[in-house]
Amino acid sequence: MRFMAADVARAVGGELVGPNAHLSGVSFDSRTLTPGQLFVPIIDQRDGHDFIGDAINRGAGAYLTSREPQGRTSIRVSDTAAALLELGKWARGKLDDRLQNRVVGVTGSVGKTSTKDFIVGAVGAGFRVHANVRSLNNDFGLPTTILNAPDASEALVLEMGMRGFGEIAKLCRVANPTVGVVTAVASAHTERVGSIEGVARAKRELVEALPVSGTAILNADDERVVAMADATPAKVLTYGQSVDADVRMVSCEFDDRARAVAEVDTPWGAVGLRMQVSGRHMAHNALAALCVAGVLGVDLRIASTAISSAKISGSRMQMRDLTTGALLIDDSYNANPASMRAALETLEILPAKRRVAFCGLMAELADPEREHRAIRKIAGQLGIELVAVETNLYGVEPVGFEAAKAMLGDLEAGVAALVKGSKVAGLSRLCEGL
Repeated sequence: MRFMAADVARAVGGELVGPNAHLSGVSFDSRTLTPGQLFVPIIDQRDGHDFIGDAINRGAGAYLTSREPQGRTSIRVSDTAAALLELGKWARGKLDDRLQNRVVGVTGSVGKTSTKDFIVGAVGAGFRVHANVRSLNNDFGLPTTILNAPDASEALVLEMGMRGFGEIAKLCRVANPTVGVVTAVASAHTERVGSIEGVARAKRELVEALPVSGTAILNADDERVVAMADATPAKVLTYGQSVDADVRMVSCEFDDRARAVAEVDTPWGAVGLRMQVSGRHMAHNALAALCVAGVLGVDLRIASTAISSAKISGSRMQMRDLTTGALLIDDSYNANPASMRAALETLEILPAKRRVAFCGLMAELADPEREHRAIRKIAGQLGIELVAVETNLYGVEPVGFEAAKAMLGDLEAGVAALVKGSKVAGLSRLCEGL
């Protein structure tokens, strides 16, 4: 998005110091800043003001600051993070005529990033779509996403993360979504909201923010999500395998890589779905994308084809053959109990003589020992060997990182292995070089 430094000053109530520079987009990371962007120094684990000089050297067109300006064009504000939110809200309004109510918010305890990716594919089959890069889904990433939208954008797809009450509501005040998708409520970030009921309350903020003219798209197979229908003024559509779902998976089979081939009934007609990423849960996430496509008027056959070829962010259900002949599922990007169970169920589907799950820590749980031991029990019920990597919470003797990597490298042909843990566990390193 192109704008002037004076526009920024007016939008955030700041003081313009220096020439009225032409700007194109924003960045809060000086390392990835491109020439002409507005640099926004955030005070978080480090103080972004320390990197203003670096941003200027990299070609920043201007910068926000709550300190004394360091030359060039600056906009002085009292709080740079609050100013970024205000600027994102201004940018959302600037795009309003082109977007024509095609602003999709996506949240959920599991599946929100892959669902976002499928929605981008489906909506992109009919409109010029812009979305969060990676998982930039917080109060820094979401306004930055809007401000970096090309001027010709016709739709926005915005993932919304939650680490406490009021966060999604705050993001909705910036994004003003017209379509809201809630994928699931599960034990994730429960230490911040007290319980799974707290998670539901926090996620509900998305559908509460929708306008009467909007649409809430809810997972019909999750009772806590379906209950959100009573909390929104918007029209409600549901998706899933439930007989009551508006967009319903009526049949589903899997190939030898656990990729789903499904038939789906929708209010806009029946459509087939052939997934290129493994797991029943991924096909379930794709149903939400079909629902969004139908609401926005995209031809479902074209949308289905686009979903099949959609690129999934990060290390999510990435399957590859190792040089030993073993099959590796790299799902190491993140984990909570619900996503861990889904990954184990996918591993169980695969035709293999032996199945092994290398499981790391699942972080930010209110009752971590109970949740980890429940996963160990599920693995046993599915006939999967569980290897606990650098955590004793599963109730089995853990192995160190190097030992786990050696075990992975020694797996023989006919064995299928899963690698999964929370991002802080760093299990993505296990898959490197294999």
